[in-house]
Amino acid sequence: MLHTDIPTEAELRAIAAARALHCVSIYLPTGPLPSDAERSRRELSNHLAAAVDQLEAAGADPHDVDAISASITALVDDSFFWSYQASSLAVFSTADAVRTFRLPNRLSPTVQVSDRLHLKPLLRTLTVPQSAFVLALSQNAVRLIEVSGDAPAGEVAVDDLPANAARVFSTRGDNDSARLIGDEGVTTLLGNYSRQIDSALRTTLLGAGLPLIVAGAEPLASIYRGVCRYDGLVADGIAGNPDETSAADLAAAARPILDRLGADQVTALRARLTEAIGTGRGTSDLSDLARAATYGALDVLMIDVDRSISGTLDEQSGALTLSETDDAIDYGVVDEIARRALLTGARVVAVRADDMPDGSAAAGIMRFAV
Repeated sequence: MLHTDIPTEAELRAIAAARALHCVSIYLPTGPLPSDAERSRRELSNHLAAAVDQLEAAGADPHDVDAISASITALVDDSFFWSYQASSLAVFSTADAVRTFRLPNRLSPTVQVSDRLHLKPLLRTLTVPQSAFVLALSQNAVRLIEVSGDAPAGEVAVDDLPANAARVFSTRGDNDSARLIGDEGVTTLLGNYSRQIDSALRTTLLGAGLPLIVAGAEPLASIYRGVCRYDGLVADGIAGNPDETSAADLAAAARPILDRLGADQVTALRARLTEAIGTGRGTSDLSDLARAATYGALDVLMIDVDRSISGTLDEQSGALTLSETDDAIDYGVVDEIARRALLTGARVVAVRADDMPDGSAAAGIMRFAV
């Protein structure tokens, strides 16, 4: 079982805003099995050693270096901590504090030392949909299951949700309901049942804003889709009667659907970026993106999660200076562009190289010209 704790949007922005004289950001692949723990602990120790080397080379205060080293070493030595892991681990440390996030997707190992935290791999986790609702739907029962990246799947209590279709079908055969006889009547009654479900779910769904995946057999699944008013209804569904399927099994069946949904969203966004670049409303030039991010001019930013380009951005103008080094003075400029874009309200999406427009390191759509 994966044990995850994915940052909320508020936590992500707090990480983006954090600044300290010395910040260490470490990402490493982990695993949920006990056999994975020893390997991951060794890898974290190696990353810490590399970070300390960078700090010492930059002339960092020895007290700060010792504090950072002690906090991360305490993690390495914490057997209980390593008993509950996911697919990747993010470790953020300053002289004053250490923070970890256990992530469900597999990230490349990396260590970054700077005066700010390294966000780009973390953004990849948030790009791929991790949470959703599954509507387990049949004539016998209705359940709304919440699927989360950082908690076990569980049923959500919904006011006025019909327990089953019995009440609707009790009208069949009434003197005033002769038209409800036969297949056409069944379809009409299932439509009434579906509308009742849709009305009951409306407040819960709109408040959460998560994708909705329907698990159900035909024809009810299609009838519900035909009356559902929720914009987040996912085209893919889980086929078959879900009455005997546990919340955990429904969550497992939802994961591939969420993966495909994320891939479709990335494909659509890449097409938007390509069109915007072609019409002058977007750019993949790093200097232009750095300036736009600094002035809050980016509406959407897509970045290559695995590509690292060292350098600095001027705090006021966003002027870009590239570097051949990767040390505690310079930092990843694509990551810094993403950080500034995030703090000014842009949508930031981290993808693999194959999903980037024209193989660029970053590409964005402008709110206004700068």
